[in-house]
Amino acid sequence: MTRYDYDVTFIGSGHAAWHAAMALVQADMKVAIIEEDTIAGTCTNFGCNPKILLEGPFEVLEELGHYKGILSQDTTVDWPSLMDYKKKVIPPMSEGLRQMFEQQGIDIHMNHGTLQDAHTIAVGEETFTSDKIIIATGQHSNALDIPGKEYTSNSRDFMDMESMPEHITFIGGGFITAEFASIAIKTGAEVHIITHSDEMLRGFNRKHVGMLTKKLESEGVHFHYNEDTAEISKDGGRYTLRTESGMTLSTDCIIDATGRVPNVAGLGLENAGVRYTKNGIQTDGYLRTAQPNIYASGDVLDKTIPKLTPTATFESEYIAAHITGMNTEPLKYPAIPNVLYTLPRLATIGTTVAEAEEDDALTVKTVEFGKRLLFEYKNETDAQMDIIIDQDKRLVGAEIYGNDAADLVNVLTFAVNQKVTAQDLSAMIFAFPSPSSGVIDMLKFELL
Repeated sequence: MTRYDYDVTFIGSGHAAWHAAMALVQADMKVAIIEEDTIAGTCTNFGCNPKILLEGPFEVLEELGHYKGILSQDTTVDWPSLMDYKKKVIPPMSEGLRQMFEQQGIDIHMNHGTLQDAHTIAVGEETFTSDKIIIATGQHSNALDIPGKEYTSNSRDFMDMESMPEHITFIGGGFITAEFASIAIKTGAEVHIITHSDEMLRGFNRKHVGMLTKKLESEGVHFHYNEDTAEISKDGGRYTLRTESGMTLSTDCIIDATGRVPNVAGLGLENAGVRYTKNGIQTDGYLRTAQPNIYASGDVLDKTIPKLTPTATFESEYIAAHITGMNTEPLKYPAIPNVLYTLPRLATIGTTVAEAEEDDALTVKTVEFGKRLLFEYKNETDAQMDIIIDQDKRLVGAEIYGNDAADLVNVLTFAVNQKVTAQDLSAMIFAFPSPSSGVIDMLKFELL
């Protein structure tokens, strides 16, 4: 029997890796993590966590705006102080997780890992072997291949800015642009969005996207649709962006938010016979690559489901269960909630309105809970959701517009995945008065 240095080795240390690593080391396996950047990966250090921290005060401003005539104070956000707060809170998370991993007996190798074959990994000048390998290297920001691309910044740079520019431009019409623009406009900056499409945020409810873009426009955000960025030049301390149509824009900062790219280059995947495309690593129903001892997890996967932190965690936990034999069935995803952390937020779970409109067996209803639950939802009168109901009067999907969409979609995720009926909801008692209990009562009525 072949003896390996490790039972399981992870290339990458984010949520797609460490949940499985912790489970496997507790199952008495010898486990290693290879990380060339920062322990705990993008979400913890450069993505979800710092983003929601920085957005916190602006969410308060958003809610204050619903009480005009009642609250009179003029509140502003001090960006440098907010950045100082971020520096105190976020960096210790990585070190805390590293200490937890090492205390559990996981070996940490801080360097770039390259597969030499299906069981051998080169890490710097070292080489070691592993029975099983999990690739969880995530993604990195895309960079436009245009003259002057060196003058652009990315999402990681945005969340490290010591001060907010007076004039900031975002290239791209997706998640990152919409979320950061919601923040930047509330600092008083002049905000421009350049997108090659004729619409923003594909994949979300079109009505809600229209409501969001209209609100951002009312706050001062400038949208430039059907524009492709051709080149960027530097002029003193400012930058000039020119599009293919000839439009020019002078700005202090340009954020390239044109998407994210799977981290597959330089991993030696060819040496191990691991197949991949530009969309990521290809796997079977058990998250195994073409080499059955090598798995892949998280955003590096070539998959159609949303590349989200909770999805990566779900996959990581599944891999641990599969390796230990606790789950021998193929991976089956539940309905996955997806939240856009703009101000206000957009969220979706299960069947979408667009899908329901193509299926006569499904019914779409609009629930204007912001108007009907006025004080519970803090005067956010335009908060609403579209719900999708099947022929058995079960909730199969929902799309939400409102500040509390992230919390509300979690309640609806339970309802969708458990296929609850109005009778099921009536058999439970919920805390009152609370915003979610009001929505649940409304949902019961709609499901009857």
